[in-house]
Amino acid sequence: MIRLFTALSVPDDVADALARRQTGLPGASWHTSDQLHITLAFYGGIDERRADDLSIELERAATGGPFEITLSGVGAFGDGHRTHAIWAGVAPNERLSVLAGRCRSAAERAGISIERRDYRPHLTLAYLDARADPARIGNWIADHNLLQSPPIRVERLGLYSSVPAHGGSRYDLEREYVL
Repeated sequence: MIRLFTALSVPDDVADALARRQTGLPGASWHTSDQLHITLAFYGGIDERRADDLSIELERAATGGPFEITLSGVGAFGDGHRTHAIWAGVAPNERLSVLAGRCRSAAERAGISIERRDYRPHLTLAYLDARADPARIGNWIADHNLLQSPPIRVERLGLYSSVPAHGGSRYDLEREYVL
């Protein structure tokens, strides 16, 4: 079994700008630049035959040509009891939503069931442990909520594997698809 997802990588200059913001929040496990990405679809653990089928279907899904996206604002995910992650948002973009939908459809055609939920594009900056103080989280969000990246040109999408590692997961690029 291999845990797979499709995502957009982040250019080095954007990752560097985000790294300068990744401070001042005890209990945060900040993502390194090689962990930063914008997920299009998460497929979970699948066998190698289905992974091969998915790869073929993603080749068909990677159409439409290049486009641009922009990071905009920050926020947090939680379950009502505590906040689990902080993220940078992605400004609404129809081309991005269509591409994410194509990645989900590729899974269906490959016989992979994935969780159905509204697509909320974001870039996870950190996971938070139980020590993270809600007031400090709110202050961090307020201090960084005006985040606005320059336009990011999207020319390809990647199929990544997620491998558990010390201090989080390691993401390995398995295949790239030119749009």
